[in-house]
Amino acid sequence: MSMIMLGKKLGMTRVLMPEGLSVPVTVIECGPCVVTQLRTAEKDRYTAVQIGFGDVKARRSTIPMIGHDAKAGTAPKRHHREFRVNADELAGFTLGQTLTVKDLEGTLYVDVTGTSKGKGFQGTMKRHNFKGMCASHGTERKHRSPGSIGSLGSNRGFGGGLKKGKKMSGHMGAARVTVRSLDIIRIVPEQNLILVKGPVPGHNQSTVVVRKSTRLYRSKAKKVAAAAG
Repeated sequence: MSMIMLGKKLGMTRVLMPEGLSVPVTVIECGPCVVTQLRTAEKDRYTAVQIGFGDVKARRSTIPMIGHDAKAGTAPKRHHREFRVNADELAGFTLGQTLTVKDLEGTLYVDVTGTSKGKGFQGTMKRHNFKGMCASHGTERKHRSPGSIGSLGSNRGFGGGLKKGKKMSGHMGAARVTVRSLDIIRIVPEQNLILVKGPVPGHNQSTVVVRKSTRLYRSKAKKVAAAAG
């Protein structure tokens, strides 16, 4: 069943595996999420499930959102997201249903989506990993310069502007980033926690989207097939 859950990134730590390996993990408070709306093909021309996550005081919400969540029999929620499902999968959801980390049991890999940390305006060395200019005699206050940009001028160098995609200084971070096929190291249902291997985008306490992996690497696909078989 296709499923997406909202969660909160709590931070990183390490887990000592039985074989003696020390694995860095990210701790995510995943759910509980409430199904706040079911979209059907007859009414909305597509099928999807909308979920809500995180309680919020009524005075910090709006009357339309309070009424919207009340139809699902739940308190006002801070975040709402929806994910597409087919008609058969839609039948497995009910309005007001609660999704927890227990629904991820048996899942080996997940994709995590979040907003990366904003870095502001950065130069080419930090933004694109340029090596910079020579740091020897003769280079005068140009050590972090990107160098010549005329070779990427439009119209073979005779135009008035640069071609799109030229790597230059600019805004860095604060973008939607998805990290694919992260191993699930541990699930703690009592505290709604999921521990995934490696880092995930965003700062601590930021909201992330957790879904079952949609595209696996070849080696991981073999492990999933072996576990299913």
